Amino acid sequence: MRIRDIIEGKKEWRAHVARVKALPRDYQIVYKEIQKYLFKVGPVELTEGTRVLSGIVDLFEEGAAMGKGVLEVTGRNVAAFCDDLIKDSKTYADIYQESIGKEVNKIPKKAKDKTK
Repeated sequence: MRIRDIIEGKKEWRAHVARVKALPRDYQIVYKEIQKYLFKVGPVELTEGTRVLSGIVDLFEEGAAMGKGVLEVTGRNVAAFCDDLIKDSKTYADIYQESIGKEVNKIPKKAKDKTK
């Protein structure tokens, strides 16, 4: 990655953060919770995660402009809202589940049979 790319990325992120700060307070709170959630379980690809977060800000700006409360936009189950946004993306949760499956498959068959 070139230095110019890093600088551009920082500029884009700062502009993104400024958009979030311009949202009504309830939208900012929910956005921060969504961001935390997505950073924990969200898309593996950085560009995918950035696209999702930008899309959320777009959606929130529209909702706020229409005078809607944030939960009218996301629904009461914000985690389900997030899961729906990333349903077609490979997530950190997917990677973790795959690694557990690989570890379980390493257990010798005799040891697996004893647990039954």
